[in-house]
Amino acid sequence: MLIKFSVMKKILAAASIAIMIVACSQNPITGRNQLSLFSESDLMSMADQQYRQFLSENRVVSPSGSKDAEMVRRVGQRLVAAINQYYANNPTVSAELANYKWEYNLVDSREVNAWCMPGGKIVVYTGLLPITQNEAALAVVVGHEIAHALAKHGNERMSQASLQQLGGQALSVAVANKSPAAQNLLLTAYGIGSQVGALLPFSRKQELEADKLGLIFSAMAGYNPQEAIPLWERMQQAGGGGTPEFLSTHPSENTRIQRLREMMPEALKHYKPVASN
Repeated sequence: MLIKFSVMKKILAAASIAIMIVACSQNPITGRNQLSLFSESDLMSMADQQYRQFLSENRVVSPSGSKDAEMVRRVGQRLVAAINQYYANNPTVSAELANYKWEYNLVDSREVNAWCMPGGKIVVYTGLLPITQNEAALAVVVGHEIAHALAKHGNERMSQASLQQLGGQALSVAVANKSPAAQNLLLTAYGIGSQVGALLPFSRKQELEADKLGLIFSAMAGYNPQEAIPLWERMQQAGGGGTPEFLSTHPSENTRIQRLREMMPEALKHYKPVASN
């Protein structure tokens, strides 16, 4: 007996809802329930492979011969030390960093972009540096990107997209086997390469979480979080001649700076300068 199409649609819709309910879990660092269809360990493995491929296909600037690359490495190291401290102060989330193997590289590209993949794989593009202009502002950007990874926003975006693109079927197998479809989802979720803009931008909740955590991380690392205000003003100005890659997946509206101002008092509580920036 054939099942009517309308009935089948209802069955599939119900199955999708059931998947979402079962796969929703509370993120330990944000306290928010998220859709997480993918194993973080699988994502980290796939991210490491994609990171190696990306570095092999682009010109990595060596810290030994570039003050900019040295700065990126220094910012990364200081942020990681601050993040380790932040997590150590929160025993319920300390295990989250167990499998992170941090790397930070500067890539020669005119694109205005930066990203952090699962497991702590960080890239800054040289095209971003004329906009950040100083080390503290760069720390705010990198801290923001790290916060997206730690808050598992990429997993959340991939999960949402996979229900549409992969129909919610064989998702764990697709990731474990590093299938092209799963790889594209990963690249798209983190705004890497030609996949930028294929998904909707990070949601307001995700951006709010990344802004807040990024300010705290940069402040704990000894960078003045107040640099976030002129930084985002420069970001908006940079969009005058076309949207920078960084803004393709990170919406910048007028209310953002106001939100940053509202977050600043809490971030400043964590600020202890260690050096002039």
